[in-house]
Amino acid sequence: MDNLYIYMLVALAFLAVADLVVGVSNDAVNFLNSAIGSKAVSFKTIIIVASLGVALGAMSSSGMMEVARKGIFNPGEFMFDEIMIIFMAVMITDILLLDFFNTLGLPTSTTVSIVFELLGASVCIAILKIYADDNQSLLDLGQYINNEKAIEIILGILLSVVVAFTVGALIQFVSRLLLSFKFQEKPSWYGALFSGFAVTSILYFILIKGVKNASFMSAEIKEFVATSPLELIGVSFVLFTLLSFVIIRFTKNNIYTIIIVIGTFALAVAFAGNDLVNFIGVPIAAYNAFTDWVASGQLATEFRMTSLAEAVQTQPYLLLIAGLIMVMTLWFSSKAKAVVKTSVDLSRQDNVKERFEPNFLSRGIVRVSMLASEGFNQLLPKKSKDYIESQFEKPIVVGSKNEDLPAFDLVRAAVNLMVASVLISIATSMKLPLSTTYVTFMVAMGTSLADRAWGSESAVYRVAGVLNVIGGWFFTAFSAFAAAAIMALVLFYGRGYALTGLLVLAAVLLIKNYLSHRKSSKEQKEVDTLQKAESSSTQGVIVESASNISNVVKRGNKIYTSAINGLATQNLKLLKKNKKNINKLSSEIDDLRDNIFYFIKNLEEPSISASNFYINILGYLQDMAQSLDYISNVSYKHINNNHKKLKFSQIKELKEIDEAMEIMFANIKAAFDNNSFEDIGIVLKGKGDIMSMVTEKIHKQVERTRTDESSPKNTTLYFSLLLETKDLLKATMSLLEEYHDAHDSKIEPARLPGLGPEEEE
Repeated sequence: MDNLYIYMLVALAFLAVADLVVGVSNDAVNFLNSAIGSKAVSFKTIIIVASLGVALGAMSSSGMMEVARKGIFNPGEFMFDEIMIIFMAVMITDILLLDFFNTLGLPTSTTVSIVFELLGASVCIAILKIYADDNQSLLDLGQYINNEKAIEIILGILLSVVVAFTVGALIQFVSRLLLSFKFQEKPSWYGALFSGFAVTSILYFILIKGVKNASFMSAEIKEFVATSPLELIGVSFVLFTLLSFVIIRFTKNNIYTIIIVIGTFALAVAFAGNDLVNFIGVPIAAYNAFTDWVASGQLATEFRMTSLAEAVQTQPYLLLIAGLIMVMTLWFSSKAKAVVKTSVDLSRQDNVKERFEPNFLSRGIVRVSMLASEGFNQLLPKKSKDYIESQFEKPIVVGSKNEDLPAFDLVRAAVNLMVASVLISIATSMKLPLSTTYVTFMVAMGTSLADRAWGSESAVYRVAGVLNVIGGWFFTAFSAFAAAAIMALVLFYGRGYALTGLLVLAAVLLIKNYLSHRKSSKEQKEVDTLQKAESSSTQGVIVESASNISNVVKRGNKIYTSAINGLATQNLKLLKKNKKNINKLSSEIDDLRDNIFYFIKNLEEPSISASNFYINILGYLQDMAQSLDYISNVSYKHINNNHKKLKFSQIKELKEIDEAMEIMFANIKAAFDNNSFEDIGIVLKGKGDIMSMVTEKIHKQVERTRTDESSPKNTTLYFSLLLETKDLLKATMSLLEEYHDAHDSKIEPARLPGLGPEEEE
């Protein structure tokens, strides 16, 4: 039996390492999104600053480990074997749940996860104990669970969502009124006061939230921070305001960039100091329980775990190891970047391809908000409205790619960090538990709303995104509770066998998610994607878009061939994959169409003809994609519904067309790959032959239908494929004619100013 608990400890150690990696991937959004979104400094600098903060925070987190030991349940009511089952169930559930959210690229709360997992597992074991004891009923559940603390945590988390969003929006609105979007043009003392206020708030946050529990802090400093907060704030504000004024006036450093770097460091300290318990608190508590049990000499089923209620200082070397793992994860985790991207995109100032679809709730919230905004505007005098509009007027940036611009400016990034810092420090000083993920995310959403980032073009999508993330948090709570309870139940009855099975299951799911994420990341990075046009002349667009045409032709040929082969072999898996490929291609073409606005805005007056050419070729590309989409979908639907397979003669005719199309597509691809636009004429000369072939197949099918065809479904499918193939050919030939007529090899392609060859690379 002793070997079982050693086995559990080893498993918990490995799970702790994995949970650190998964947890940091999820929570990196807390302290990275503001710096990354504003592009204040390079990504490498951001990670270095965050790494230092994480390392310091990890070393100062010893006091937080009490949450896992006694924060949710009363350890004295459980025996050693029951405690180990609870801890084991919690860790397996935690890593699987967080990895699931990370794979989706959604930030969730590790605090919520660990709290509800501890609650679910301990409630399950408590109910089993009550069920086995004739003298107890479910009314006695309260003596096992720390109800007061659990309710306090839940209410604190719910309240923090509303407060963080509201305060973030208000502070950002006031900051923008004072500083405007042209904050760099304001007098020096504006920036100095803002910096003094922001850095003081952040410093206070570091001392209160971050390192006050660190073992290396002297008792005198701890006492001063605890007893004289107002004096500390006052002196810091004056000192940092004067220092900021000197920096602004006498150096070339941007004070807002300095604020963001300091804020990133502070939030990294807080994250590691506060949330490290979510990842290693349970394994450390299990280790302490094991050493206490071994020292007692009692049976595992008889040793009551009252010792967990006592305060224990975590060994510094364990905190150091955990900190190093967290730092390594920051540097190498691609999932961390995916989670950060969700938060940044939802608060982006400019237009971006929206990840979330609007729903009735997001539409309703936007309508109500617009009505409330209009009502408020009517109450303001015209002079006030004009002033507000002038402060929210955005500077026009010319000659930059949309995706290269920061998601938001330095003022909003600084406000994000400052407000999150202040809110967390106030809650901590009042001993109110909350989630750092909830606070930082909702502050970012509040500031983006106040900054008018959620305009009429994007509001319903952004609100839907926020609702999705918040819904994910609540889903985390319910699923964490239920999953941990089920895990505890399985371990309670299955013991060592169940533990082995669950660990294997966890390993398989983690590896599968890792491989799936790696595959999707590769697909996003592959060169086989369409590129937005940046040229300012027709000849420039012709040369630049050649790779796009080659790309579409190559992928279109593959999609068409796969549809025919899938029908011939009744391969449902191939046809399903084909549907995904055409959906991806259609989505990329839609993205190019969405870029038309920015393309035309960047055109010089004499080069307007380039826009007509660009719009036309995009129209033809979309027609080609629609035909391929229809062919792919009807083929999949036919096989998926188990309809009668096509006749051999029909398959043979389709393959003849497919072979002719392959030759045509190969010639087109070669012409565009080599920029040999004169060769397009050769392809156009063969237009009549391939169109005649398709028409001939249609006539043959008409004759078959009149004489020996017996399947209406087959006839409908075959005619649909042939007619849509004709439409595909027409769109392709129209595209080629557009290029053939517009290309002039004597004219040098013109490009937008500032986009020379070296910048393109």
